[in-house]
Amino acid sequence: MKGYKVFNQDWTCRGKQYNCPGNFEEEGKLEVCEHGMHFCENAADCFNYYDFDSNNKVAEVIAYGTVLKEGDKSCTDKLEIVREIPWDEVLRIVNTGKNCTGRCNTGDCNTGDYNTGDYNTGDYNTGDYNTGDCNTGDYNTGDRNTGDWNTGNRNTGYRNTGNRNTGDWNTGDWNTGDWNTGDWNTGNRNTGYRNTGNRNTGDWNTGDYNTGDRNTGYRNTGDWNTGNRNTGDCNKSSFNTGCFMTEEQNIMLFNKPSDWTYRDWLHSDARYMLKKIKKDVVEWIYSEDMTDEEKEQNPEYKTTGGYLKVLDESECGQIWWDNLTEKEKKVIKDIPNFDKDIFEEITGIKIK
Repeated sequence: MKGYKVFNQDWTCRGKQYNCPGNFEEEGKLEVCEHGMHFCENAADCFNYYDFDSNNKVAEVIAYGTVLKEGDKSCTDKLEIVREIPWDEVLRIVNTGKNCTGRCNTGDCNTGDYNTGDYNTGDYNTGDYNTGDCNTGDYNTGDRNTGDWNTGNRNTGYRNTGNRNTGDWNTGDWNTGDWNTGDWNTGNRNTGYRNTGNRNTGDWNTGDYNTGDRNTGYRNTGDWNTGNRNTGDCNKSSFNTGCFMTEEQNIMLFNKPSDWTYRDWLHSDARYMLKKIKKDVVEWIYSEDMTDEEKEQNPEYKTTGGYLKVLDESECGQIWWDNLTEKEKKVIKDIPNFDKDIFEEITGIKIK
């Protein structure tokens, strides 16, 4: 039976002196790991028992006597050392690939052991250009990453910087989601620590779009808010500007106090109608209705008989208003504290 055996640099093994080439025998009952001369059929298996060290001697051997096998190791009572195997040949034998420094590599130019892929530095990598151990993917720096371009350890996803991230483009540790900066975030695009939700800036936020710390809710600016759309700190209700509010406050309308809350405004018919004002409305202007300035800016009118005018927002608003029914106009005018001059100043809509 042919195989391979590793020796110390002085050709000793388990206290027995060998030489290369040579024939050797042992008397007594064979027992794997106890008595006999040991070898492996697969060269790579030898290094499960010996250091992968270029100072050690590696030889091609043949067992002529009785052979006992247990797992990947065998022992015999009659052994021939055929030849010493140079270390560069050892590297080719124990690797499937080219130019590898290590053992059991599948791929090329690996430094380390048990890599599948190319140009890995470390052990047990699947992929290419990994630095570290047990990576699945490409261009990882660190250990146990699944994905590509991760820097750190135990990341699942792509382009993470830090440790134990699940998702993509995370900077920090223990993030679940994408584009998080900080640690222990669950969600997406969080900046800070221990956020649950999306697009939070700050720490310990539960919800989405919070700016500040320890907010529970959505779109809060400040700290310790329980509720939604608060500006300030320690608010329990929603849509507040201030601190320590437990009830929603009324809002100003047309520069005066009103009996509406912001929630009332959000659900009002007036707000719904105003959101229907179209933008980028175009209108055909005939040549006879064009001003001298318009004719100068649009000389093609001589051929086309006019030009297509893009209306600005105030003009779009005015067209919208002029096409409302009287009932619809009354909805706007019934906004608390309605003031047509302020309305025109903000919207550009003239009310006669």
